[in-house]
Amino acid sequence: MPKPLPGQLTFVAPRGAKPPRHLADMDAAERREALAALGEKPFRADQLSRQYFARLSARPDEWTDIPAASRAKLAEALLPNLMTEVRHVSCDNDTTRKTLWKLFDGVLVESVLMKYPDRITMCISSQAGCGMNCPFCATGQAGLTRNLSTAEIVEQIAAGMRSIKAGDFGGTPGGAEGEERAVRLSNVVFMGMGEPLANYKRVIAAIRRLTEPAPSGFGLSQRGITVSTVGLVPAINRLAEEKLSVRLAVSLHAPDDELRDELVPVNTRWKVAEVLDAAWDYAAQSGRRVSIEYALIRDINDQAWRADLLGRLLKNHRAHVNLIPLNPTPGSKWTASRPEDEAEFVRRLQSHGVPVTVRDTRGQEIDGACGQLAAAG
Repeated sequence: MPKPLPGQLTFVAPRGAKPPRHLADMDAAERREALAALGEKPFRADQLSRQYFARLSARPDEWTDIPAASRAKLAEALLPNLMTEVRHVSCDNDTTRKTLWKLFDGVLVESVLMKYPDRITMCISSQAGCGMNCPFCATGQAGLTRNLSTAEIVEQIAAGMRSIKAGDFGGTPGGAEGEERAVRLSNVVFMGMGEPLANYKRVIAAIRRLTEPAPSGFGLSQRGITVSTVGLVPAINRLAEEKLSVRLAVSLHAPDDELRDELVPVNTRWKVAEVLDAAWDYAAQSGRRVSIEYALIRDINDQAWRADLLGRLLKNHRAHVNLIPLNPTPGSKWTASRPEDEAEFVRRLQSHGVPVTVRDTRGQEIDGACGQLAAAG
């Protein structure tokens, strides 16, 4: 795909061949219908779903509760291989692992596993590329190739969980089904490749699969899910109506329209005030604080006066600022703020009573972790 023009936005993904239908694309009723269409008893849908979501098994020889004569047929029809690992790269003493996946049509996407002392977080992609064209973001500069299917999103999580279960990344291998492990996947962030709210229906369906209890889904807590957006106001309003308790993260990056028009081109559609109004409504509906994502870029958006302006905008609202030291991409003019400017930015925000943290810098050795992924073969 040609490199997008400066400020060019792509809201509708190009059409192409669809991925094969997968169990994770369907809700419980649709799975029963699919099993019946294959000549199987509808209750086999729950058995197959439990193998996939609870036992994390995609191997028919392990499905001892399903007749041997049916296993291969069900696997071929409902659990096709959607993605193949091209490579993974680890850094931060093997506490950060970025994986490059090749999808059925050769498209490349990335996901990232991050291990902390008390949890494992996974950053997943919702699109191949991104149409929001933010100039400092490697993904945005690649343009939008296509939306991922619900199952392609879910399969990233399944793959991460299988690695953890096997002891390849945190946790301990083996153990009885349902046994608590020292470290488990508990947090999922939609901050990989793509603008999640531009692939709305599939992202919402994926959240349902991640959070519904087995056999319908993985049974993760909605409170452990974060959905990031550059500020698609109609979609934020729609998300508020879903009555979910996932966290909303708004990639603001500038408190003033003049600069944000340049850094986040969608601001030419929906200005800062509109985006924040939608965020406050979401906070009221969900009962969750909104995370304001702010990548600190040297001499661009890290001035003390901008910290004051941001503080005034957020003061007395249910918000938390997540300052992100920029992971520079090769050849980019955008680079991280000086330590003293970062410290002053934090001090100014705190002086307005706004809670703020500086994100742990993960993935610098592997060209970025969340939010700035750029798949390359």
